[in-house]
Amino acid sequence: MPRNRLYRDGTLADEDFPVTEVSRLLKDEGAVVWLDLCGPSESDMAAIADELGLHATSVEDALESHERPKLHQYDTHLLVNAYAVCLDESSGRLTTAEVSAFVTPRALVTVRNDDRFDMDAVVARWDDSSSLAGSGVGFLLHGLLDFVVDSHFDAVQAMDDHIESLEDLVFAQRPNTVDMQRRALAMRKSLVTLRRVVLPMREVLNSLMRRDHSVVDSRMVPYYQDVYDHVLRASEWTESLRDMVATIRDTQLNLQGNRLNLIMKKVTGWAAVIAVPTAVTGFYGQNVPYPGFGTTSGFWTSTVVVLVLSVGLYGLFKRRDWL
Repeated sequence: MPRNRLYRDGTLADEDFPVTEVSRLLKDEGAVVWLDLCGPSESDMAAIADELGLHATSVEDALESHERPKLHQYDTHLLVNAYAVCLDESSGRLTTAEVSAFVTPRALVTVRNDDRFDMDAVVARWDDSSSLAGSGVGFLLHGLLDFVVDSHFDAVQAMDDHIESLEDLVFAQRPNTVDMQRRALAMRKSLVTLRRVVLPMREVLNSLMRRDHSVVDSRMVPYYQDVYDHVLRASEWTESLRDMVATIRDTQLNLQGNRLNLIMKKVTGWAAVIAVPTAVTGFYGQNVPYPGFGTTSGFWTSTVVVLVLSVGLYGLFKRRDWL
């Protein structure tokens, strides 16, 4: 069932009335209507379009999924498309919830494909700032966009904390490389998704605040400006986080290279130390007579040579930090 509200002269007058009453209620010059449709059919949208005179292409866009955030202007209304987001901190994956809004001079119609978009939170914001309800549709649209942008800001902040934990893992004594790579890749994908829904919101808010649109009155301008500032901060923060993820990946590769070089250095040093007794014993193992062949003195001579050279090489490599 569609949800709706009626504001009359800046005061909440009615809720959940029949949709067929919308046209009658809007005949009152002081009335402002909000109508919410979750998963509407084409026939439902056609009925609303007839009631409010919505353009066919805007209705088509509202029913389509994965539209980019945008603001389209038509003769009788505006179409706003936006996405609220939520970050799963355990996996680093970002989920999006799409909402479309038809904005007419005295009606706001929100359209959602499913119930992932938390409209209850938007309604709570309207109730918390009910003193601004006299601004009509501008007040309703502000609460909707404020919720959307705040979800972007919360996601960016959570991503920042997640990336800081990744930075700590990079310099761990024994890092879990596979888990770190998986989390870094998931975070990078989430940042790409977030950037795709955040950056266009600057144009949406900037266009709404232009004087050629009558949606935002002088009373609501500071509140829209505050939302716009949040959009700018979220977009700039998103760009910086992309750089941080790339830096973490480069740092991880550099550390892996350094660890590999250190291991190879130590292995090579031990191989050089072991090569000495191998060479000496190999020489004395020849099947030809040599000084000390077949005598006890020859055995001890070879043993002393092996020990002296091995200990000498070990001390030399240790002093030069090769072992």
